[in-house]
Amino acid sequence: MFDDLPPDLERLLTLRVWHAMWLERIDRKIAAVQQRQAAEERARRLRPAPPDWVAAFGIGAGREPAEVHAGGCHMTGPRWRAVDRDEARRLLSSGVRACGHCQPDVQLHILDLAVTAAV
Repeated sequence: MFDDLPPDLERLLTLRVWHAMWLERIDRKIAAVQQRQAAEERARRLRPAPPDWVAAFGIGAGREPAEVHAGGCHMTGPRWRAVDRDEARRLLSSGVRACGHCQPDVQLHILDLAVTAAV
């Protein structure tokens, strides 16, 4: 039989204490990771849904809408305001640029803007 443990009681007890300390460290780490994951899950569930449409603004006082985005677009930037479908359509038809990534003009079925911009 293969037995690589020490034969004396003193070293066996030392190994037992050492392994118990490691198990305690591992258990604390597991608890911390579980707590962090539970907090992330709670935050994910409580996070509000992105708006359907977004107007992005330029810099400065009295700034005007510079671009229209779909709500989940990653190109929105830091200065934006949620707008409803009608306002997004109004902004796009009044000449505010549509985002080239999320293409809100296509999603809102405003196809004549793409043709006008290409001409």
